[in-house]
Amino acid sequence: MKRIIYLLLLSLLLSAGVCPVLAEPFKKLDKPPLSEQWFGIYVDNERVGFYRQKISELADGYRMEGDGSVRMKVMGFSKEASMRETYQVAKNMTLRSFDVEQAINGVSSRVSGKSGEGSLRVKSESSGKITEKQFKFKGLLYPESALNIVPLMRDVTPGKSYVVKAFDSEDIRIKEVKIDILGEEKTPDGHPALKLRNNLYPFVGNDIWVDAQGRTLMESVRDGLVTTKAEDPKQLGPFVGALAVSKKDLIYDFSMVRVDPPIRELAKITGLTVEINGWSDALPLLQEGGQCVETSGVGRIVVKTGSAVPPPSAPSAAATKEAYLKPAEKIESDAPEIAAKAKELTTGKKDAKESARTLASWTADWLKDTVEDGGGALVSLKERSGNCQTHARLYTALARAAGIPTRFVSGLVYQEGKGFLYHSWAESLLGDAWVAVDPTYGQLPADPTHIKFFEGSSQGDMAPIIAIIGRIRITVQEAKY
Repeated sequence: MKRIIYLLLLSLLLSAGVCPVLAEPFKKLDKPPLSEQWFGIYVDNERVGFYRQKISELADGYRMEGDGSVRMKVMGFSKEASMRETYQVAKNMTLRSFDVEQAINGVSSRVSGKSGEGSLRVKSESSGKITEKQFKFKGLLYPESALNIVPLMRDVTPGKSYVVKAFDSEDIRIKEVKIDILGEEKTPDGHPALKLRNNLYPFVGNDIWVDAQGRTLMESVRDGLVTTKAEDPKQLGPFVGALAVSKKDLIYDFSMVRVDPPIRELAKITGLTVEINGWSDALPLLQEGGQCVETSGVGRIVVKTGSAVPPPSAPSAAATKEAYLKPAEKIESDAPEIAAKAKELTTGKKDAKESARTLASWTADWLKDTVEDGGGALVSLKERSGNCQTHARLYTALARAAGIPTRFVSGLVYQEGKGFLYHSWAESLLGDAWVAVDPTYGQLPADPTHIKFFEGSSQGDMAPIIAIIGRIRITVQEAKY
C-alpha cells in the first residue's frame, strides 16, 4: 500500500491555517487570511507530523506557501514524507502558477506549472525524467489549498453548495469538488466556527471548521481518523525538532484487523469463511482468484476462500485476458531484461502453471524483503529488494512477459499471532481460472487467508482503502482444514 496514507495526509495539509479564534459573525470575505499558521497532523489521535503555511498579498493576487513533514508507520510499513509548495493565485483565488516539491522515503519529485485562458501547462520531474502535459478546462480553476477559502469569498449562507474545479498536484489532474456550507457549529474542542464539507477524498467525508476570518481551525477525515489541527508553534516546537533529527520512525499502525479468536494452524488451513463488518457498500465486491463475496446486510459482506468457495458455474471469461498481458506503469513486461529473465526461467516448463510457480518462487528468493517499496519491476530486478508491492510488480511483469495473463491485487492476509494485515499479491489466469499467486511468500495458490479488496497497482486503484482502513472487523465463521 505504497502511498495512500501519505497522499491523504499531505492533501489534508493544503488547507488555510488558523490563529486564535474570535467569536465574530460569519460574512462574505474580501480576501483570505494573511498570516503564518502552524498545524499538527494526527492519525487516530497520534501526532505524526506538522505543517506550516503562510499567505501573503501580492499586487495582483496572493502567494500561498507551505512546508511540512510526516513520519509514521502504517499498514506495516514505515513511511516518511516532506513537502514544500508555492501557489500564486489571483484576487479571486484562481490558480495562476504553482511549484510543488516533495520527497517520499528519500525519493524526490517536483511538479510546476502555469494556468491561463482555459489551459493549464504542467511539468513533472522525477528520477531525472521530465514530462510535460497540457490540460484544457472551462470556467475557474483553483488550487486545492484554496478550497476552504473560496466559499467564504462568495456566500456563506447555510445550505449553499458550490461545485468547483481544483488542480490535484499529487495525481496531476483537474477534478470537480463539491463544497457544502453546513452552518455554524463549534469545533470538537469548543471553538465557534462555520462548518464546511467537501468530497475531496473518495468514499469518505471531509469536514472542515473555519473561523470568521476564513482560517481553518480543523479538518477531519473519516470521523476523526485523520485530522489536521491548528496549534501554537511553541507546542509543536519539541515535536518538530525531534522529528528533524531523529532516525527512528514513529511507530503507529492502525491498519491491523484483529480476529478473536485467532486463526490456528495456519499452514493446514484449506478454506475460510469470514464476515466483514464496517464495509463500505460503495466498494466493488471482487470475485475469482480463489474467493467469492456476497453482501449479508448494510455494511456487511461474507467472503469465502479456498475450499470454501462453491464450484464455478462457468469458466472465467477470457475475453479480457489481453489487457493482462500488456506492460503498465512500473510493470515493464516489455523491457528486454524482464523478457530475457522470464524466458530463462520458464524455458522447458511443461505448462503455464509450472511456469507461474517457478516465477513466484524465484521472485520470493531474488528480492530481499524490506519495509520500503523497491519501485517498478525493472528497478527491483536490478536492486533486488522491496516490499510486497515490489514482489507483486516484478512477478506480474515476468508472468506477462512469459505469456501468462496476470493482474496485481491487494487486500488482507493473515499473519499468525497478529491478525489480518494489508498486503499485495497477484492473480494469474491458469487454464480457465484466475489463481492467487503470492510472490512475497512464494505461494501458488496463495493460502486461503488472502482476502482480495482491490485490483490494480496505481494510486487511484488503491485510494478507496481509506473508506475501510481502521474500521472493518472480521469474524471467522468457518475454517476448513
